[in-house]
Amino acid sequence: MKGKMDKEKRDALIEEGKALKDELAGLEQELGALETTMQIEGQKIPNDTHPDVPIGGEEVAALRREVGAKRDFSFAVANHVDVGERLGMFDFETGGKVCGSRFVYLTGAGAMLELALINWAMQKVVAKGFKPMVVPDLVRQSTMEKCGFQPRAENTQVYSIQDSELCLAGTAEILLGGVYMDEALEEKQLPIKMAAFSHCFRTEAGAAGAATRGMYRLHQFSKVEMFVVSTPEQSDAIHDELIAIEEEMYDELGFHFKVLDMSSEDLGAPAYRKFDIEAWMPALERYGEISSASNCTDYQARRLNIKYRPNPVDGKKQPLTHCHTLNATACAVPRMIITILENFQEEDGSVRVPEPLQPFMGGLKVLTPEDVAAKK
Repeated sequence: MKGKMDKEKRDALIEEGKALKDELAGLEQELGALETTMQIEGQKIPNDTHPDVPIGGEEVAALRREVGAKRDFSFAVANHVDVGERLGMFDFETGGKVCGSRFVYLTGAGAMLELALINWAMQKVVAKGFKPMVVPDLVRQSTMEKCGFQPRAENTQVYSIQDSELCLAGTAEILLGGVYMDEALEEKQLPIKMAAFSHCFRTEAGAAGAATRGMYRLHQFSKVEMFVVSTPEQSDAIHDELIAIEEEMYDELGFHFKVLDMSSEDLGAPAYRKFDIEAWMPALERYGEISSASNCTDYQARRLNIKYRPNPVDGKKQPLTHCHTLNATACAVPRMIITILENFQEEDGSVRVPEPLQPFMGGLKVLTPEDVAAKK
């Protein structure tokens, strides 16, 4: 009798366990749906705006600094596409044939110049204390959304992989933001500085006009990105540090550029404040954005669940609080190539290689059409 009762009790407990397991699975599914809904609703709420940010459209952006001056050319300036094709640097025809519009094969000196820019930029940021990284090209859609990007939105800039939760990353910022997702750090670890080389993929939905010709807007390009995880008290100073690094780099290359404190309507949802650098592009006859530096405060950290524990106060353990995140472009290769070709071209069709890049180009100081002709 006792054995029979024990068996009945055990069977009842097994059934209860199965029911709890099924109930838990249902709750987890419900939780996942609620978290997705919360993320979507959260995307509708942008970050706060720094009190010094100019209110309005792009035209009211405030000039922080201007470096150098426009070059006075004694000849008609050629656009970067014509210069690059004369020098055998670009192959848009093959890019279009194999991949479609807004793709390019970089060839000869073009390929070498991209590698030179990447190596030079990585060397510069590593010397500034950033940990070098090479990150994947694919990222979970959920991670992208937590960083403030919207792969589901109409006219999205994001390429999604069919029948998958993966997307092609538009910037290494997303991959670097995910490094410390769901982690708790100690204040002594901060700030954490990372820099990554990556390929970037963007649909460029809605982009049109003369500025889309050539290298200015591509569906795929290479970039070196800086990313920092900091305490709230550190982030303003680090933002200034990031834009100072960018200014130093582009000044070293000999660019003429403006540094702008961007207006409220130009800030993406994550950015509390954003500084842009726009370089003079003489053939386009305008300044074009070559980099930016953004302080996202705790906007991304809350969604990514990145926290830190402040140092003890009077021996008392402090509660966890959210970190701040910042990002900045060290080198967006296509825009850098445009700036170099248009500003350093000569009347004979040659282009001077900026001195800092020469060691990464095998000591080459000038790119000439004669070199291309000789190879042919």
